[in-house]
Amino acid sequence: MKHAYIFPGQGSQFPGMGKNHYNESVFAKKLFEQANEILGFRISDVMFNGAEEDLKQTNVTQPAIFLHSVIAFKSIDNAKPDMVAGHSLGEFSALVANGVLSFENALELVSIRAKAMQKACEIVPSTMAAVLALGDEKVEEICDAVQKETGEVVVPANYNCPGQLVISGSLKGIDVACQRMKAAGAKRAMVLPVGGAFHSPLMEPAKEELKAAIEKTTFYAPKCPVYQNVAAKAVVDKDEIKKNLEEQLTGAVKWSQSVKAMINDAASAFTEVGPGKVLQGLVLKINKEMKAESIG
Repeated sequence: MKHAYIFPGQGSQFPGMGKNHYNESVFAKKLFEQANEILGFRISDVMFNGAEEDLKQTNVTQPAIFLHSVIAFKSIDNAKPDMVAGHSLGEFSALVANGVLSFENALELVSIRAKAMQKACEIVPSTMAAVLALGDEKVEEICDAVQKETGEVVVPANYNCPGQLVISGSLKGIDVACQRMKAAGAKRAMVLPVGGAFHSPLMEPAKEELKAAIEKTTFYAPKCPVYQNVAAKAVVDKDEIKKNLEEQLTGAVKWSQSVKAMINDAASAFTEVGPGKVLQGLVLKINKEMKAESIG
């Protein structure tokens, strides 16, 4: 019987996020002000008073979700995770929760990641699409075929839960793949409102920039295993954690596989920490026997 703490990624932001923490906790207020200083702008003002559009800017979204998640985690009395995992961006929050990264270093990396991803999005017009009710193997097979036949980039990017997979690639690659997914029996294959092809080879420029920053960052021994997106298994070696984090931007988010691995390793309770309840829902779709809750 083990307790897993899981951390959300991009898409879980909302206007007013974190305001209660700021108003009610001296400790949270201190972290917010520290973040404002590190980032060089008052992200707290955008989080508390900004419109939905303001929060959608990548350089705001990623630090905002990270900040909300870490403050929420540090506000839990006696939080002692047996294991942690984060969905894409959420992996940085998970690595603060298990002691691998300091808050300051992780926030700096998140800021570099967000800006690098934004730049990579501007190099090649690209996007992502959600594919519903089609088997993982069929989705992989169609992506491979489209790449071979057209020379376009299209790859599986997020294995969210059974029957819900996100693909990522060039505009043409995604368009052709979506048509084929529907023809193969997918309930839906819909393009998502995102700025680029995250977790695909098109993020290579961002990966190189982030990798350079990660190499200069101090990583500590973890207090508990982290189930990383690209590995989908318990990782406890700090050098291996660092390597997996470097691979994450161009590799797939194996969320479904990670949750199954945690359950195989005796996880029976999952607490999602941060804005939203998306991961809580995904855990229950992967295994409805689990106890899942969310703390914002």
